[in-house]
Amino acid sequence: MKALKIIYWITTGFVVVGMLLSVYNYFFNPALKVGYAHLGFPDWFRVELGIAKLLGALALGIPAIPARVKEWAYTGFFINFFSAFVAHYESGDPAFNQVAPLVCLLVLVISYVTFHKVVVSVNYTKA
Repeated sequence: MKALKIIYWITTGFVVVGMLLSVYNYFFNPALKVGYAHLGFPDWFRVELGIAKLLGALALGIPAIPARVKEWAYTGFFINFFSAFVAHYESGDPAFNQVAPLVCLLVLVISYVTFHKVVVSVNYTKA
């Protein structure tokens, strides 16, 4: 159980830090505006996605947030990472741009699975 808890917090930490760095880039890196235009997305979508990523990172990173809210954050990040892969693939971007979202998706899935084994199962057994 202790190893699962460590895996959960490491993978969740990677997701949270990655999303917070992403939020910073979304709002303060002018190259992201160009990148979103290259993918065919409007600029308002970059801002909207940045706000959603900030809220999702807070939901996953703060232990007191209810499990149901965390579930929605996991769902949103899953859709985001998979959609990023598809967008880069359809735009003909280099392989690294296509693989990076899939790596993030793998880390997210590990975090999600260990979340259910460590946090959710413990809360159900206490009830």
